[in-house]
Amino acid sequence: MRPVEALLKNGFVAAALVFGQKAGDPSAIARIAFAYVVFWLVSCCTYIMNDVLDRASDREHPVKKHRPIASGALGVKTALFFAVIILAVSFGASAAAMPKFALVAVIYFGLQIAYSTILKNLVLVDAMAVALGFLLRVVAGAVAIDIAVQSWLLVSTLLLALLLAFAKRRHELVLLGDDAKNHRGVLARYSPYFLDQVIAVVTAATLVTYCLYTMWPDTIVKFDTERLPYTIPFVFYGIFRYLYLVHHKKGGGHVGRTLLTDLPLLIDIFLWGVSILLVIYVWPR
Repeated sequence: MRPVEALLKNGFVAAALVFGQKAGDPSAIARIAFAYVVFWLVSCCTYIMNDVLDRASDREHPVKKHRPIASGALGVKTALFFAVIILAVSFGASAAAMPKFALVAVIYFGLQIAYSTILKNLVLVDAMAVALGFLLRVVAGAVAIDIAVQSWLLVSTLLLALLLAFAKRRHELVLLGDDAKNHRGVLARYSPYFLDQVIAVVTAATLVTYCLYTMWPDTIVKFDTERLPYTIPFVFYGIFRYLYLVHHKKGGGHVGRTLLTDLPLLIDIFLWGVSILLVIYVWPR
């Protein structure tokens, strides 16, 4: 499931293609496709290294204990060998094709290593580090096609990623109960009530930021349209549906699994994507 989750999360790389008005440019599409594959491979390698470091605590988790490394199905040396080979090929190809993009990819990998070794043990910083990883994906896409990304889009991405990160912490805390601290030490410093408060604040900030982004004068000028607010209902429903799954269906532990198994959420994301393309490229006025 983790490679699939990496495929979904790295879709943020393509945000710059759509909002940078390059979706009809074959060269830009090719560069984004290359960037997407590189980030997917790097993400898979970070998952491998994280699983190696966390293999003892993963064995205490009802779901994660079935991961190949934690269960013993995949040896540590074998996993690390393939991770190093994949990283070498990914970074080498990136440096040869798009040096600036390669630098962002290296920074992203460094962040993931810092998270796996240090940052995941720091309360609040752990979730912020995860969110920064999503932000770097958007930046990487922009660098790959050599465009500037509006600050509003970056802030919206950061807030949405924070929402996902805190929701995942809540899921782990509720699922594991008293055993949560044995799986992830930082969970002992959280509580469901505190996380609910933080999630509420981040949710409100995410929705307000997206609304302002669609109506901001610079956005209207950039896309030459005042119709982006038509996409707001899909964002509201998607976030509310996700929170419903977190609170009433015990979801949120795996973003990829949540997206792939909930039909209403899948339909909403599809409709939001279609509405964005229609407003920006087909029906601006």
